[in-house]
Amino acid sequence: MLTVHHLECSQSERIVWLCEELGIPYNLKRYNRSPLFAPPEMKALTPMGGAPVITDSTFDPSHPLTMGESAAIVEYIIHKHGGGRLVLPPSHKNYSDYLYWFHQSNTNLQGAIFRAMLVGQLKLAPENPVQKAIDAKVKAVLDTLNGRLNQVTWLAGDEFTAADIMTVTSVTTMRLYYSIDLTGYKGILSWLQRVGKRPAYKSAMQKGDPGMVPCLGAAPPDLFPAWAAIVQ
Repeated sequence: MLTVHHLECSQSERIVWLCEELGIPYNLKRYNRSPLFAPPEMKALTPMGGAPVITDSTFDPSHPLTMGESAAIVEYIIHKHGGGRLVLPPSHKNYSDYLYWFHQSNTNLQGAIFRAMLVGQLKLAPENPVQKAIDAKVKAVLDTLNGRLNQVTWLAGDEFTAADIMTVTSVTTMRLYYSIDLTGYKGILSWLQRVGKRPAYKSAMQKGDPGMVPCLGAAPPDLFPAWAAIVQ
């Protein structure tokens, strides 16, 4: 059986959502933050101690697989459990778009936001060169994403794919840790409204983070309480 280990209010919501979109059987094990990071029992699952994590005894019950890393998990589940759905093959005209947007979330987009989170703790003046560089990078990645979504329905084109699943978290749940106002980003906001209407997304968020309102609007949500206590 495939088990998804999900840390509350984290990027591991991607994996819950993926399983719901694919309609595959899986067990969901939720972990509350303690108080900000993963609790010891989740940290013990992988050397990096983060989320997401899956364990899978489907193919070799005597030697269950344990895997971390969002992109690796998404590809594993799609190809081992999902029949190759939600990806575009190399023969598809939009294959390069799919490949780029699948990977850019964990590199450019989420990387820029995470660096901004950390540098923000230095309380630098807005005109400080480091702060200016950080702000410019966040703006650049959001402008690039918005520009793409002003042109297409989904990141890879007309079809919803795993590229969308990989990217949504960075401009929704990540805003619980770094305040971003999406006012004026019409492409992103329209895309998030389409995401919010997907039954699988609704189901995933209800199962993974019951009680949390998905951050699909322009206004930044309140920061996650344990993080707010540190930065405010």
